[in-house]
Amino acid sequence: MTARKPAIKASTLHVRNYRERMREQGLVKKDVWIRPEYAAELTAIEKSMREAQRDAGIPYLPAQPTEAGWTVPAIRHAIAQTSAVRDGLVSLETIEGAEPSLHLVLHEHGDLSVFLAVGGEQILVEAYLWPVSDVIDPAAFNAHVLGTHVLLPLSTIGLQRIGGVAGYVMFGALDTHSSLANLMFEIETLAENVIHATEAYQPYLRPPRKARA
Repeated sequence: MTARKPAIKASTLHVRNYRERMREQGLVKKDVWIRPEYAAELTAIEKSMREAQRDAGIPYLPAQPTEAGWTVPAIRHAIAQTSAVRDGLVSLETIEGAEPSLHLVLHEHGDLSVFLAVGGEQILVEAYLWPVSDVIDPAAFNAHVLGTHVLLPLSTIGLQRIGGVAGYVMFGALDTHSSLANLMFEIETLAENVIHATEAYQPYLRPPRKARA
């Protein structure tokens, strides 16, 4: 039996949905400059400022991996206990296969799909960006990405064939013995970087095709 795979959308659609969702909530976008060691604190403060009643402080999560490290079922169980899932901000499902993986839908980020897998001593967190065919000049774009990817902390952009179609993905990796707090931060950072990358690299992408009437 072939495992069911969720439909994957280009990140430009997620960015549009994300912006609309933020505006509907009465939020405004602000760019800030900080030292890199304060990134986690800023992320926590930003999330708290989206609430009507602000909860100050960084949300530390107590769950830890076993001595052998995280497995996909253990990660799913741990994430399912977080407030993000309980409050409906994140949906998750297991994709069965020879190597099972986890599919998370981040509703606060325009229903962005993030995939999580465990291999060896690493946890890989990945999101789809767009097909190569959406890029006007792939050679020029690739050179630009190599020169600017350091501006996206903890994430890397690569090429991958998905369903036989070449496309760009963004991914991050961390040790299987990382805390749940670090894992959730990795997922949040990847989602934010997908949004930022789509905005920053927009000039290199073809205009979206208009839907037929």
